[in-house]
Amino acid sequence: MPPPQEPASQSAGRPVETDAVIIGAGPVGLFQVFQLGLLEIGAHVIDALPRVGGQPAELYPDKPIYDIPAIPRCSGRELIEALMRQIAPFAPVFHLGRQVHTLQRQSDGRWLLGADGALTLLARVVVIAAGVGVFQPKRLKTPGIDAFERRQLFYSMPETAQLTGQRLLVAGGGDTALDWAIHLASQEQARPASVTLLHRRDGFAAAPASVARMHALCAAGRLRFVIGQISGFAQNAGRLSAVQITGPDGQDQPLPLDTLLVFHGLSPRLGPIADWQLALERKQLAVDTEKFQTSQPGVFAVGDINTYPGKQKLILCGFHEATLAAHAAQALIAPNRERPLQYSTSDTRLQRLIDQAP
Repeated sequence: MPPPQEPASQSAGRPVETDAVIIGAGPVGLFQVFQLGLLEIGAHVIDALPRVGGQPAELYPDKPIYDIPAIPRCSGRELIEALMRQIAPFAPVFHLGRQVHTLQRQSDGRWLLGADGALTLLARVVVIAAGVGVFQPKRLKTPGIDAFERRQLFYSMPETAQLTGQRLLVAGGGDTALDWAIHLASQEQARPASVTLLHRRDGFAAAPASVARMHALCAAGRLRFVIGQISGFAQNAGRLSAVQITGPDGQDQPLPLDTLLVFHGLSPRLGPIADWQLALERKQLAVDTEKFQTSQPGVFAVGDINTYPGKQKLILCGFHEATLAAHAAQALIAPNRERPLQYSTSDTRLQRLIDQAP
């Protein structure tokens, strides 16, 4: 389910005003939208990644998750899709592919956020659900090859439809690289012309079942495995046409390709959050366990980005934190709107909110 599009522009350079801004579109950030929506609080969601989903979508989209309440098993992708369906009635606005750089309190108590593309947001409350920070892919160090990024060189998965008939090279030895190489080589429709997996050694930091499946596809001729590292490239008419592979024996060989997918891992960085005058403990945001508020009133932190005594980095714990943060946010946004806790099974107001999905 595609997220709602962000506004095309800001009128006269004025910030977009909203009740709440959620930084991070991972599972906890998406559930934060739901909890705020139940309290009739609208939200804008901003994420540095170009799509929703956070770690589950980027790192293990097809891996099973077993500890989501009442769901015996689901993949990372299925979890994100279900959360997107759940929040649809509340019509959040997403700003994807934009990193927040500044967070400043205004004289009226609201928070002004500045992000990539001259985007500014003005909110009563801010909820930071940024996981372990901003993910930065580990890029190739081959001089000049970055000129092909987002055209033929990708560090996250593009739309698979555009890979039909392509000669693909998947570089990496972890779960993400193997999962995508297996997925692409197993397709029966809209298949690539060829799929090659490149890793620096014949050993993988991936699930044994994935390694076995990769070898089975190689034996069946659906996938090729090459040991070596990228040490150069060739281009033709401004397009990447091949990479130079240096093998364990020091010998070089060209490998023709159309698209290069690099999954050498992601490096989480706290990024600009470290400069926002929020109390930190070991590069995590310190919060209380009543409201999950940071050291700044009106700024909350939920999920893996926060820390407190007994903290467990689990998605279901983040869901609990988002629930309490939403009720604390309501007290700031609408202090005169007193509403006792109601169960969704009997609260007709909640049922109307949820059932009026667009």
